[in-house]
Amino acid sequence: MENTYKDEIFTKRVRAGKRTYFFDVKSTKSEKDFYITITESKRVGEEEYEKHKIFLYKEDFEKFRDALDETVDFVQGKLLLVSAEPSNGGEIVAEKSI
Repeated sequence: MENTYKDEIFTKRVRAGKRTYFFDVKSTKSEKDFYITITESKRVGEEEYEKHKIFLYKEDFEKFRDALDETVDFVQGKLLLVSAEPSNGGEIVAEKSI
């Protein structure tokens, strides 16, 4: 029987300016388990990319998500002020608070 199972189970690409982020679900060598890799890829030359990768294992998913949520909430709630009633023609502007 032929094994058609692939190392990469799922991938999501997020383009963000000069960077691209990849969220990949991959199987272990035994194909009985899985993990997530998060890769930041940034073009640094004509045909050259700088990549940074994080491996995230299933037993750490909740802790990672909780820490990411808390960090994003802090930045959005404490460091960014979004005007509810913009006075600049309807454009919402994010500002860094002091």
